[in-house]
Amino acid sequence: MEQGARSAGRRDASRRRVLAVGALGGIVAALAPRLAAAKPEDVAAAIKKLYGDKAIAAGKVKLEMPQIAENGNVVPMTVTVDSPMTDDDYVKAVHVFAEGNPIPAVATFYFTPACAKAVCSTRIRMAATQNVVAVAETSKGELFTGKTEVKVTIGGCGG
Repeated sequence: MEQGARSAGRRDASRRRVLAVGALGGIVAALAPRLAAAKPEDVAAAIKKLYGDKAIAAGKVKLEMPQIAENGNVVPMTVTVDSPMTDDDYVKAVHVFAEGNPIPAVATFYFTPACAKAVCSTRIRMAATQNVVAVAETSKGELFTGKTEVKVTIGGCGG
């Protein structure tokens, strides 16, 4: 009988250990996005990796996002680039970066002259309040950028 009580005690201790490790893992997983956030320098480095030292002009790129996102898991985003979208002059690609996410590159969209407009929409995940930057590349090799800040709140409480 004593041996049965001992093995039950070991099972309880083992179960407690598993629960404690699981809880610690959950805490680390919840904090990891905040701990491993990209910085504005990381976004600049990612853009430089794509385009080197090419000049990037502000304008022509409009980023539509909510100023305050109550749920950082599904933040709507629309990027519009002012372009004629003709065979000679069209937007080839739009790259989107987020300054506070673990990986700065969020999305890339490709266009052809057959596209009537240079517009793309999606939902992105944002770890915290941050700037979102879009860079558009034209068929003529020109680069344009737009940027907006999105405040991510926790449950809509302004966090």
